[in-house]
Amino acid sequence: MFGLFKKDPKKKLEDKYKALMEESYRLSTTNRAASDEKRAEAEEVLKELNKLDEA
Repeated sequence: MFGLFKKDPKKKLEDKYKALMEESYRLSTTNRAASDEKRAEAEEVLKELNKLDEA
């Protein structure tokens, strides 16, 4: 019953990854260095997602 309101950590990471990728894409036309930083952050989140999938 109380599990209804808990956030799924996988869903939270997926949302974070998607937001970082969108931000990276948006920045790619104006500031390539910032875009690369956001892409690197997204890659780290993707690694965490892969670790959750393996477990």
